[in-house]
Amino acid sequence: MMMSERSYKNDMSIDERVMMAIVRVAERFKKESSVVLKDYELTFPQYNVLRVLEASKDGQNTMKNINRIMLVSGANMSGITKRLEKIGFINRKNVPEDDRLKCLEITEKGKLAVKNISDKKEDMVKKYLLKYSEGQKIELLATLREILHAKIR
Repeated sequence: MMMSERSYKNDMSIDERVMMAIVRVAERFKKESSVVLKDYELTFPQYNVLRVLEASKDGQNTMKNINRIMLVSGANMSGITKRLEKIGFINRKNVPEDDRLKCLEITEKGKLAVKNISDKKEDMVKKYLLKYSEGQKIELLATLREILHAKIR
């Protein structure tokens, strides 16, 4: 028996439907981004680490700050950064003031990869938001940031 879409009754509240739509858009974006990143043997989280470092002062930041910015656990970040270091996209070093902290620095090879990826990725991103005005995008971004930073406990 084949089930049609009509045989599925969505009993989620509007709040849950909104949150699920956000998740679905994010998952679709990650999946489509992965196609572009695959040419550089990068995963979505690895690329995001490179983007954070590229935007950081002198191309450097601590793992702790990057974890906070990306909302990634320390254990996951360790694996991500080890692979990036192995392929020559970043350098890892101790922070002189605190040996417990690791500082990451994007290499020239990493900067070049980000530069080569960004044009392709920007074209893809624009397709998602093509029909929305600058004002609508700013409003949506503000709403999403409010949701992200809301205290839910």
